[in-house]
Amino acid sequence: MKSVCVFCGSNVGRDPAYLKAAVSAGEALARAGLTLVYGGGKVGLMGAVADGALAAGGEVIGVIPEKLKALEVGHDGLTELFVVDSMHARKAMMAHLSDAFIALPGGWGTLEEVFEVTTWTQLNYHKKPVGLLNIGGYFDDLQAFIRHAVQEGFIRPVHQGLMRIAPSPELLLEALATAEIPDVGKWINKP
Repeated sequence: MKSVCVFCGSNVGRDPAYLKAAVSAGEALARAGLTLVYGGGKVGLMGAVADGALAAGGEVIGVIPEKLKALEVGHDGLTELFVVDSMHARKAMMAHLSDAFIALPGGWGTLEEVFEVTTWTQLNYHKKPVGLLNIGGYFDDLQAFIRHAVQEGFIRPVHQGLMRIAPSPELLLEALATAEIPDVGKWINKP
């Protein structure tokens, strides 16, 4: 693992622990010698994770759509900032540049991004691990929903652990480094 993509909120949320965790996540990635790949923003948790990595001497690559850059939310102090034409291009480039994915607290965009890369992992479009940084129990209800989806037969038991979860960046990085991705041929129903 050389680079990790972080998905997170463009807001800081209500609990100050979210902001603190974003900075810590950036610092942990830099200390581990991992490049941070993220959405290129300077606001919210996105800006905090980038600033944490940069302050710790890390390399940070941002990918931002032109529309958001034009709204002056792009981070100007990154190692490299790619400006692309759409959200689809942004996600594709971030996935291409990354060896693993982490979601911090966030809203619709964060959830959409982490679900998409998890689906790609499930289908073996890539063999890149996915993790949730569970600050203050933020993702507890999501984990309960995943268990429910398994019980109802919509997620296979072999895929229940595709989203690794941990309360600290260091523990999550360890979990991602040892994650095993099931081979698609072993679980898919064939007619």
